[in-house]
Amino acid sequence: MSPEPTRNVLFLSLALLGALTGAPARADSDAERAALARLAHEIQALGALVEEAERQAPADARIRFQYGWLRADLRRVRAGIAEHLNAPPGEPRSFEPLQGDYRR
Repeated sequence: MSPEPTRNVLFLSLALLGALTGAPARADSDAERAALARLAHEIQALGALVEEAERQAPADARIRFQYGWLRADLRRVRAGIAEHLNAPPGEPRSFEPLQGDYRR
């Protein structure tokens, strides 16, 4: 089995997360909210790709990709976006750190 689905999932995840950092600084709040809502939707859609990659993963691999950890991180990012969209401005928030390392 090829590691290609895993690479695709990671690439898409990083590309979606990186999209926030590339946004123009002067974007109005409505455009930002729309972009964040689209981003949250795309992160949710990644779930199908994660499941596909997990199905194709070799069961006898010595080092396994931790799909559960990736799913948890994607949920955290999506929840963070939703909290930002729904929170009053200027309200401080706490958040859980992402796992980030998916090999075991």
